[in-house]
Amino acid sequence: MTEEKDTTTKEFNICGKDIIAKLRELVHQGNVRHIIIKNKDGKILIEVPLTLGAVGVALLPIWAAIGTITALVAECTILVNIVEK
Repeated sequence: MTEEKDTTTKEFNICGKDIIAKLRELVHQGNVRHIIIKNKDGKILIEVPLTLGAVGVALLPIWAAIGTITALVAECTILVNIVEK
């Protein structure tokens, strides 16, 4: 029997230079399943699904893409889908 888990979406408004630190903090919690980064106009810049096994080296290309985005935007919104344990 599989157990249904609730997911919630949280939104964080962040300055470009703080995006990586906040994302690492959220991913380290281990319950983030989906990340969306939008610019201040609401346009989606990057959308990343995360799986249970996506850790460490597997996230390097994602961090590189997000690092590029942070160089281009001053403010953004991070939306994360979090599985409630």
